[in-house]
Amino acid sequence: MNSRIYLDNNATTSLDPRVFKIMLAEFSGPPANPSSIHYFGQQAKSQLQEARSRVASFFEAKPQEVLFTSGGTESINLLLRGFFSSKPRGHLITTAIEHSSIYKTVKALEGAGLNVTFVPVGPWGAPLPEAVKEAIRPDTQAIILSAANGETGVKLDLEQIAAIAEEREISLILDAVALVGKEPMPMPSGVSAIAFSGHKFHAPKGVGAAIIRPSFKITPLFTGGEQEHSRRAGTENLAGILGLAEGIRILQENQLEITQRLQDLRSHFELSLMRTLDGIEANGEGPRVPNTSNLFIDGVDGETLLIHLDMAGIAASHGSACSSGALEPSRVLINMGLGQKRARSSLRFSFSRFNTREEIDICLERTTEIISKLRTYQ
Repeated sequence: MNSRIYLDNNATTSLDPRVFKIMLAEFSGPPANPSSIHYFGQQAKSQLQEARSRVASFFEAKPQEVLFTSGGTESINLLLRGFFSSKPRGHLITTAIEHSSIYKTVKALEGAGLNVTFVPVGPWGAPLPEAVKEAIRPDTQAIILSAANGETGVKLDLEQIAAIAEEREISLILDAVALVGKEPMPMPSGVSAIAFSGHKFHAPKGVGAAIIRPSFKITPLFTGGEQEHSRRAGTENLAGILGLAEGIRILQENQLEITQRLQDLRSHFELSLMRTLDGIEANGEGPRVPNTSNLFIDGVDGETLLIHLDMAGIAASHGSACSSGALEPSRVLINMGLGQKRARSSLRFSFSRFNTREEIDICLERTTEIISKLRTYQ
């Protein structure tokens, strides 16, 4: 095998060399705790403030609205548990196709007494604004949804749903992990909080953030020091935060070019594969982020295909990395009403700006050959 091709970028991405350079400088520097009052601590605090301002500017937010965390899962738990800690018997609206960090947390809160409505999504792949509006009750306190689904890439109608939430004075929490880095990330006035993670856009693992509007009140999950405006105790991961901010800077300066590149790679992959082979369809009828291709491949078992692709040097996915140990078909696809058979015959290919057209052509050649062989043996 001459090369390995990584097409599982919705699970994690490679570290951008520019991000690594920024982090290496911090790792190589003097010991620095942003909470210390001496020279070294104040230098670190200045860097932390600059990083916070950089992230805030990307979302057109204020620096004090940025709270650094260990990633998307912590941010989601903070926003959900922190919000509902004082009101466990209210009402929440979500869907059954959300990432596990939402789905399992909501299920835990539901078990503790929270009333939850799971809005149906169907083959479209995202809840429609009218369905969300119909689910609102007098005691509805929050809505939590993915800005884009991590498995299918289908996007939320953010503007309309944010307008509904704002009109009804309901908090709208967004899981933006699968959207940030793929295309511009709006934050309409109806959005109360956003969660995202650095390792999905070539920043480091183990660092993310939540953007929290002042009107969205939460109880901290971690108590101790007064870091992060007393909302997340513990010494900040300064190297990771600086890497996150550098990743955001790169997006700010290159987002339209990045979006177009991702779109070109995916379009070339999907159209070429569908022209060559019959029985291949994209899962999710709604508009998608430009890097995600979740494909139903008729006549092929997804797990078997995934193994053969890996042996051929191609990394893809059967679903979310957070549920990759499960033998069951994708919960997302099942809850879209696509059925067990289709879910078991589907794979996700997700692209990054570091993928090349040459890699995609090699992947197409190997994938086409493997699918043809597997279909012959059915």
